[in-house]
Amino acid sequence: MLFNSIEFLIFLPIVFLLYWFVFDKFLGKSKHKLMMQNAFVVVASYVFYGWWDWRFLLLIALTSVCSWLSGILMHSVDVQQATCERYYVNPKIVRKRKLIAATNIVINLAILATFKYYDFFATELATLFGLSSDGILLNIILPVGISFYTFQALSYSIDVYRHKIEPTKDIVAFFAFISFFPQLVAGPIERATNLLPQFLKKREFDYATAVDGCRQILWGLFKKVVVADGCADIVNNIFSHYATVNGATLFIVAILFSFQIYGDFSGYSDIAIGVAKLFGIRLMRNFNVPYFSRDIAEFWRRWHISLTTWFRDYVYIPMGGSRVSKVKVIRNTFIIFLVSGFWHGANWTFIAWGAFHAILFMPLILLGRNRKNMDVVASGKILPTVKEIGQMLLTFVLVVLGWVIFRSETIGDALQYFSAMFDSSFFDFRKDITVQYKPMLKVIIFIVFMLLIEWHNRNKAHGLDLSDSKSLLARVGIYYLLIFLILMFGANPAQFIYFQF
Repeated sequence: MLFNSIEFLIFLPIVFLLYWFVFDKFLGKSKHKLMMQNAFVVVASYVFYGWWDWRFLLLIALTSVCSWLSGILMHSVDVQQATCERYYVNPKIVRKRKLIAATNIVINLAILATFKYYDFFATELATLFGLSSDGILLNIILPVGISFYTFQALSYSIDVYRHKIEPTKDIVAFFAFISFFPQLVAGPIERATNLLPQFLKKREFDYATAVDGCRQILWGLFKKVVVADGCADIVNNIFSHYATVNGATLFIVAILFSFQIYGDFSGYSDIAIGVAKLFGIRLMRNFNVPYFSRDIAEFWRRWHISLTTWFRDYVYIPMGGSRVSKVKVIRNTFIIFLVSGFWHGANWTFIAWGAFHAILFMPLILLGRNRKNMDVVASGKILPTVKEIGQMLLTFVLVVLGWVIFRSETIGDALQYFSAMFDSSFFDFRKDITVQYKPMLKVIIFIVFMLLIEWHNRNKAHGLDLSDSKSLLARVGIYYLLIFLILMFGANPAQFIYFQF
């Protein structure tokens, strides 16, 4: 079920009314109220997820059961350890605990690897040894959002193993934590330490939070329906015949794809966070104006925050992080970016994209400047300095070049796109006989509008946080303008890009 679909427009109000009216009013102060409310969340989430293919529900249920059981079993081992002498650590119990955590991690990663990577590796190995891949490929459908909920489940097992969170015996609350429908298929990838406790305590309706959630939903829909989908038709058209287009147009289209993927993914995150607020749940921020970054390190602190911090906490730091020698820091950085690239899909272009960003990261690490820009750019000012403008433009151009690799079907396509973009016909617009520039100009106007709003609210929780605006007329005017644009351009809902990951 797409956020930008008629089905979801019907689904959300029904779930909202049942959630607050039936389980908040009808059950009253019943001791089973919270459990019933969580059970309803699970049912609604499974309906939402099963809308694509009910068979996917079996996988998410298996992931949930295995991860919940791992926590219960580790807790039972902890109880055994507690019966030992205070200062005596039983090595058998320690090994048993590691085995439980490792088993759950292997099961979840094996499911992910089978559905997402098996055919890729099978094809590559067959090619390497000069064999045919016929008959060895599974050709199975990739379950929507499997990378997201798998990583969320893994965070629970790892945090329980590290004693960062107490394992829960409430299986209903745990299923709600794994399957919570707003962030189920494309994040944010929540941590058990943040999201699970919210399903274990009473939730009250808060009008101000719900209104702010509606604002964020509206902003997310604008970024997806108007900006991202507006860019999509142009980008798809040009990428399909880039050899017939001049370099300047190809560069503009690369920029449009940068805003397509930003509007698409950050738009989804805004909608997810806003919808969660309607149900009294706080999700972590996933994007923080990344295109206003002054270097690549700052960009990655602001882009897909839930994934980058996941890799930081569960992969980078356990390898030693930055508290090791420079050589090992460089090694760790490359590993993180390569794994992050491969997380996005079974294609060499994603790995190359990760390597490209790792290379961009190197000068900052070698010079010890990777944590220089930790504040918001031009904080407390209306405009940035000339130096900050130059830094943001350079960072943005580098990111745009990386997106060309990400968007290309193969490494060869990416190289050919770069070759066509930087050849001698850069300003030869006679090649562009099939390019329609009016739609391009229209979507550029929407992008500029989006950037102006986000620049104004770059210190806020989201782009449409206008709660402190003194002009009611201005706020209402922006709301109605966004609604008008969404209705005008939202007739043909398109799938979100990150659903494929």
